[in-house]
Amino acid sequence: MSPTSATLDTAARTSLGAPVPRREAHDKVTGSARYAAEQNLPRRAYGWPVPATIARGRITSVDTAAALALPGVLGVLTPYDAPRLGPSDDPTLQVLQDLRVPHRGWHVALAVADTLEGARAAADAVRVGYETEPHDVTLREGHPGLYTPEEVNGGYPAHREHGDPDAAFAAAPVRVDVRYSVPPLHNHAMEPHAATADWDAARGHLTVHDSCQGTTVVRAVLAGLFRLPQERVTVLAEHVGGGFGSKGTPRPHLVLAVMASRHCGRPVTVALPRQHMAAIVGHRAPTLHRVRLGARPDGALTSLTHEVTTHTSQVREFVEQAAVPARVMYAVQDSRTTHRVTALDVPTPSWMRAPGETPGMYALESAMDELADALGMDPVELRVRNDAATEPDSGHPFSSRHLVECLREGATRFGWPGRRPPRREGPLLVGSGMAAATYPVYIAPAGARAHARPDGTYLVEVNATDIGTGARTVLSQIAADALGVPLDAVALSLGNSALPAGPVAGGSAGTASWGWAVHDACTALTDRLARHHGPLPGTGLSASADTTQSAKQKSPYARHAFGAHFAEVQVDTVTGEARVRRLLGVFAAGRILNPRTARSQFIGGMVMGLGMALTEHGTLDPAFGDFAERDLAAYHVPVNADVPAIEAHWIEEHDKHLNPMGSKGIGEIGIVGAAAAIGNAVSQATGRRLRQLPLTPDRILTALTGPDTPDDTGRPGPV
Repeated sequence: MSPTSATLDTAARTSLGAPVPRREAHDKVTGSARYAAEQNLPRRAYGWPVPATIARGRITSVDTAAALALPGVLGVLTPYDAPRLGPSDDPTLQVLQDLRVPHRGWHVALAVADTLEGARAAADAVRVGYETEPHDVTLREGHPGLYTPEEVNGGYPAHREHGDPDAAFAAAPVRVDVRYSVPPLHNHAMEPHAATADWDAARGHLTVHDSCQGTTVVRAVLAGLFRLPQERVTVLAEHVGGGFGSKGTPRPHLVLAVMASRHCGRPVTVALPRQHMAAIVGHRAPTLHRVRLGARPDGALTSLTHEVTTHTSQVREFVEQAAVPARVMYAVQDSRTTHRVTALDVPTPSWMRAPGETPGMYALESAMDELADALGMDPVELRVRNDAATEPDSGHPFSSRHLVECLREGATRFGWPGRRPPRREGPLLVGSGMAAATYPVYIAPAGARAHARPDGTYLVEVNATDIGTGARTVLSQIAADALGVPLDAVALSLGNSALPAGPVAGGSAGTASWGWAVHDACTALTDRLARHHGPLPGTGLSASADTTQSAKQKSPYARHAFGAHFAEVQVDTVTGEARVRRLLGVFAAGRILNPRTARSQFIGGMVMGLGMALTEHGTLDPAFGDFAERDLAAYHVPVNADVPAIEAHWIEEHDKHLNPMGSKGIGEIGIVGAAAAIGNAVSQATGRRLRQLPLTPDRILTALTGPDTPDDTGRPGPV
């Protein structure tokens, strides 16, 4: 039967909001899903990059003779003979274009061979001569190179000030002046960065399979770098094994794969070994925080200052917007939020899950906990008392703000003990902590196309990228709901730059952006079908949508998701080990479109927050200029034994100021505030405030056995 309006099943609309399993689950668990490095093209070759072994300087020579003499080696690209690239906005992609070495690990050559093993052996055989220069990789307060940028990541002003926060702080009856330190952190997605490039010289067409978070932007960048019309570039990313922001922009491995394919006339795969990733694909920059809070005895904030110091690279400026969430959270008239940055000889930092909010809310929510201690007040009640009716920085009304409901619901579900003293179980100290969370609502323009087939099924096309979030499933649900048909009647095509353009899977904006376009295209198709009489033509009927005008309209509302984390931890007084026993989150993130995939996203973010609090850190070696932790043996991400039974809940919001689905992003808010809740629990258990992450056994033991100082650094605490 033809899918006319008379036959549309309105009962099928229940598919949106249902806990539908992932549509690609079978393919992934059986191994039939193919990723970027698994494209078995005829005559495929492999590339292996050669990283720089100095922290700063210039290349003086590259000896490739031994490498080229190895069997199966097809070539070695160096700065002396690599193709010249066109311009791009990202200097990190200008690989093999000159002799400078801006940081250790910068790619200085690429070996290409018939086999992966041969390419690696050839790369090891390349000999590079250098002229070294003095380097500096150490971030510190008072660094002579510090400056205030115009903007920080996300386009926010680096500095904002309201009233006179210094005078208000000086006059406050209760004051907290504290400093916190967050180390460099690394994304470490399950699938390392990889690309398979196939240059068809006869057609003059480039096809690339890339592990990325958005093929539309990758196509545009490659077209510019290799001076090709965009219609002669196709980028595919049907399955991506995670990214957490590190795949949000094109990376050097992609450029090297295309170079090698054009040079050798064969498809070439370049898959970064995990040891290369710390220096090549971005990292969360270290941040030093100073937070000053002034309050009345009843807990009402009178002054807030959040100052952030961070680093960027000599290659490209990237400034983590860690002070920005303080502009959103609490009602206070006198405030200052500012950022300072220095360019060091380090890899270029980049996006990592909830950039800005993650480190910024760790510092702010830890300081709020210290203020609650100074006031003798329940930390939950302190936050409730300072809830904001309008966004403090802009003065705009919130489209919806259910932070207080999250705090209350979380406290009830967790059995929040308030300010009850910690308990002791033999050598174990047990305490509880909590923290609030926030993340902004981002929406980007997108296009989509919906097609009705004569057999009663539908094809929806949108250039979304499913990086493991469940986008393929949720977008199919949005389409089925808008069309009024069963979910199994809808097929979805994504991850292909030839499809209607879509933004990257980042900023928790994917579902809101792609979903809006899918909704509009399917609604337009439904209207067209309602006007159609008789059977469908053999080619079916189609409708398209482009949300550029709608998505770019400036909202008069401040649009954010909110949440609350609660944690119970145990601290071993013999070993210094902290373990999380319970972790519970409650979130207000608009309409939840698929409870199954949403809970997975919330929990995934909370696990990353646990790792940030207890185990994860990068260390820049001042002598050699590189990260000491370059693999999963040294960089400790949480494993099953580290993670308790985590609970994720939500409050259903009905916000009509977002998008047709009423959804907010959920991919990142789960990590925001989680580390602070765990850190606050450790403080409550031990009676000592540790302000430097991660909370490793050595630091905890030092705090437990050392003198009774305000914190682990000897810096001042509450005043």
